[in-house]
Amino acid sequence: MSNEIIILGNFGNSDNSALQKDFQSQELLDIAKNNFNNVKISFVNYNNEDYQQIVEKCKDAKVIIPQGKYELLTDLCNELKSLKLVQTISAGTEWIDKPQLKEMGIKVSNNGGANAVAVAEHAIGLMFAVNRKLDIQIDSAKNGTWMDGVEGDRDEFQTLAGKTVGIIGLGRIGSRVAKRLYGWECKIIYHDTQVFDKNYEKECNAKKVSLVELLENSDVITLHVPYDRLTRHLISQEELDLMKKSAILINTCRGGVVDENALIKTLESKKIRAAGLDVTEIEPIEENNPLLNLNNVIITPHLATRAKESEVNAMHNVLANASRVIEGKEPEWIVEPV
Repeated sequence: MSNEIIILGNFGNSDNSALQKDFQSQELLDIAKNNFNNVKISFVNYNNEDYQQIVEKCKDAKVIIPQGKYELLTDLCNELKSLKLVQTISAGTEWIDKPQLKEMGIKVSNNGGANAVAVAEHAIGLMFAVNRKLDIQIDSAKNGTWMDGVEGDRDEFQTLAGKTVGIIGLGRIGSRVAKRLYGWECKIIYHDTQVFDKNYEKECNAKKVSLVELLENSDVITLHVPYDRLTRHLISQEELDLMKKSAILINTCRGGVVDENALIKTLESKKIRAAGLDVTEIEPIEENNPLLNLNNVIITPHLATRAKESEVNAMHNVLANASRVIEGKEPEWIVEPV
C-alpha cells in the first residue's frame, strides 16, 4: 500500500536536488523527517514535464500538495486511483475545482488557519496605517520634506481607540482580529452566515448584527471571508453606499470579495474616507489601476501571511493532515464546494 505524498510544483528545474533548495519544499522535508515517519515525500515538477510523465510519477499518490496553481490538476486527479486528498499550503482553495474532485471522492483541505495570526496582525496594521496616513508620513520623512509633506485635515488622522470595528467573517482570522482590538478599546460588532455559540462570541467580545447594521455603524470594516460564488462582490456599490463617510475598508481576504470599480468610484468621490488593501481583483495589480494614484488608499502586495511562524505552522499542518490520510483517518480542515 502506498504512503506517498506528492509535492507538485513549478520549481523551474527538474533536478531533484534543486527542488529541495526551494524553501517550502525543504521545510516540508525537515518537518516530515522529524515528526512524520509514516510519509514518503516525492517531488514532481510540472514546469517542464510531459503530462503523461507527471501522471506516471504521481500514480501511487494518496495526497497531493500543490505549490502554485497547476491548470491540469483536476485532470490529473481523475487519473490517480489511490488519491484521497488535495492538501493546500495556503488558506485559499478557490482555484481548485472542488465540486469535480468531490464527485471523484477526493477531498480538499486548506492549511487549518496556520496563517490566521499573521493575517489578523496585518489587517490591524492596515487599520492603523490608514488611520494615521503612515505611508505618507514615511515617504515625507524619506523624501526630506519632513512634516511639510504630510497633508490632510485633522479628521484624516484618527486613533483606533473608541472606534466601532465591524468584522465580516468571525472565523479563524476574524476572531483573532476581534480579540486583539478589544485590547485597543474598540467596540466589536460582526456579521457571519455561520452561527456561533454565545461562549465563542464572548471570547471574541463581539456582538452579532445584520450586514446592513454593520455597514451603517462601523468606523472600520474588515473582511475575513473565503472567496466563492456567494462572496464574490459581497461589497458592491450598494454596500459601499451604506457606509459612513468617515469609514475605512480593510480587505486582507481576496480581491474579488470587493467590486473594485465600485470601490474606486467611492474612494475618488470620498464617499468613504479610505481603504487598506492587501488584495486586488487582478494580481499583480495593473500599472494603470486608479487605486495606485489615490492618497486615501494603502496597498500591500498580498503578503499578509508572510511571517516565519505562518510558514512553519502551515508546513506542520499540511503534513499532519497528510499523515492522517496515510493512516486511513479522515483529514481535517476540509473545504466543501459552495
